[in-house]
Amino acid sequence: MAVPFETLAFLLFALVTVGASLGVVLARDVWHSALLLGAALLSVAAHYVMLRAEFLAVMQVLVYVGGVLVLITFAVMLVRQEPDAGMEGVR
Repeated sequence: MAVPFETLAFLLFALVTVGASLGVVLARDVWHSALLLGAALLSVAAHYVMLRAEFLAVMQVLVYVGGVLVLITFAVMLVRQEPDAGMEGVR
């Protein structure tokens, strides 16, 4: 009994979505968490494509991956400090 291609694709993207979502919650580094969030959002867009809702998939990528993830990335880059970065000249 052969499993249809659509079922295999759904299972693959479902595993990617669940795994990346767990990684977002369990990652200790904010940067890795943001990258895993991007993977989870892209896999949700793939689910929309499989449902033949291409407009929702494009909006998912543009708004969430393009907008929210870039905002999180800029926030991480602006807020992150190296350990003891402000203590260079103090002795």
